[in-house]
Order: sequence, then structure tokens, then C-alpha cells
Amino acid sequence: MQRLEGGEFLMGNEGDYGFPADGEGPVHAVVLTPFYLDATCVTNEQFNAFVNATGYKTEAERFGWSFVFVGHLSPSAARERARSRVVGSEWWCRIDGATWRHPEGPGSNIKKRWGHPVVQVSWSDAMAYAAWAGKRLPTEAEWEFAARGGLVQKRFPWGDDLEPEGRHRMNVWQGVFPNVNTEADGHYGPAPVKSYRANGYGLYNMTGNVWEWCWDWFDPGWYRTSPRDDPTGPDRGERRVMRGGSYLCHASYCNRYRTDARSSNTPDSATTNLGFRCVRDV
Repeated sequence: MQRLEGGEFLMGNEGDYGFPADGEGPVHAVVLTPFYLDATCVTNEQFNAFVNATGYKTEAERFGWSFVFVGHLSPSAARERARSRVVGSEWWCRIDGATWRHPEGPGSNIKKRWGHPVVQVSWSDAMAYAAWAGKRLPTEAEWEFAARGGLVQKRFPWGDDLEPEGRHRMNVWQGVFPNVNTEADGHYGPAPVKSYRANGYGLYNMTGNVWEWCWDWFDPGWYRTSPRDDPTGPDRGERRVMRGGSYLCHASYCNRYRTDARSSNTPDSATTNLGFRCVRDV
């Protein structure tokens, strides 16, 4: 884990590249107390240790199915699953037997992915792991402070340029989503957790790769009334915050692979592009 000293920073975004419906603004000052944050997302190896120690069953395992990106299915499987795609987001398919051990469903495994972020985990699963590890999930404010890496009001953990000097700094979709991925950044699915250069706080892959669960309930109007000191989000809600974007994000439809972008999902949701990292109080 990396120790972050906290202090005051400017949270949010009022630029024309954001999504007003997500409540990315207004920009507001937040003050945080020091905290420790995992340098990487929780890996398959780490989650495996948790499961072996506790016998924990994830929600996807209990439900018997989860969501898988259609591009990770064989052509025949994709055709068979045409009727089980998500309306409006047809690149997602409901796959029976998709779990953290079998991210793309039966026949897939994590034998060569121990250093990849664990996926197919819900918010509740992430909370269970964090409690076992003596940690917790980061608040949305802690996550954004950490992702910025000490920079002020920059889009990415390294600055405002998506590919500085032509170099890829994160794992996002390259090409025409959702049908053509050139894999110019070297990855079609999740990348190992220490891919690319760490930010100014020594944290890896804060944007791109996989979305990361945060503690807070999601409210697009929250920034207008949130407290200045150590905000923890609204008292109630229906969806939990997730941050950072993923390998499926592309400027054509999901320009959310930014330090200031917000999104959300229901706490029981699990997908092949959603993971988490943990915090420990100082």
C-alpha cells in the first residue's frame, strides 16, 4: 500500500469533455485526512487467498451467471447468446457459469492471470474481501485524490494528453467500438495490475483497465451539497460509485477513463471489466 498524506484538493470537472448527467461538477475543494491505498487493484491471486481462507462465494457464483463482453466469446457462442444481450448495450451478454474463476464463462480460467485484477466481483464481494484484509473500500473523494497523483485538475493521472509523446499510458479500447480493437496498447482484455507507469503517488492503472468500486452511493447532484471534509457520499441510494473507466472505454461512447469521471452500478452487479482496490486508515 502507498501512504497518501491527504490535504486539500480540487475535486470534479466543469470541462466540455465531461458528462453533465453524471454530476461531474461543480469543481469543489475537498480536504482529506491521510490514508493508505493499495498500489494496484486486488489481483486474482489475492482474491484466491481470501476465498481459500474463508470459503466465500461471490454473488455471481450464487446467482449462477454474470455479464461477459461479447468480444470475449467465440463467434458461435456470441450467436447463441444474441437473445440474452443487454438492450442498448448489446456488447454485454448474460453467461451462465461466468464467475471470478471463469471470467468469460465455462471453459475460461485464470491460470495465466494471477497478476491480473480480479473481475466478476460485486460491490458486496469487494466489501467482504476488504473486511477480511482489515481494510475498506475507498471513498469517491479518496479515489479521485489518489488518481490525480498530486496534479491539479488534469484529465489523466499523468496530465492532459491521452498519449503523451505517442505512448500508451493505460489500457483502453483502440479502434472502432465494439467491433474492432487494434490492441495498439497491447491488450484486448484486462492487463496485469502493474502495466504502464505508476502515477505520482506510486499507484498503478488508476484509469483504464478495469472499473473500480468505491464506498459511496451514487447521486449525480451530490457535488452541489457534499461536505468539504472527508466526504463519504449520500446516506442512501440505489447504485454505488465506480471510477476509472476500463479496457472497454472509448472516446466514441464512454469517455470516462479520466480522473474526474464518475459512473455507477447496482451493488450486486459483476462484469468482466469491474474490480476494486482497498484503503486502510492511518
